[in-house]
Amino acid sequence: MAPILDQAVAAKKEKLEWRTSIVDLMKALDLDSSLSERKALAKELNYPGDTNDSAAMNVWLHKQVLIKLCRKWREVYRQI
Repeated sequence: MAPILDQAVAAKKEKLEWRTSIVDLMKALDLDSSLSERKALAKELNYPGDTNDSAAMNVWLHKQVLIKLCRKWREVYRQI
């Protein structure tokens, strides 16, 4: 999965740290990374904390999105 994300980042015209930033990860995936979209994603993924604490929410979101991407990648890889 990392090489695919690295390739997506290389195509962008900005430096994106997808390994450490949910905002950069979302940008690499061509997703809206605005705070309102991150709050909506947190709600969709059942974030247990306060979405007004964006730092904690971002850390949690980053981990959850990477987990979901890895799971999806494994499913796709198995079907190949």
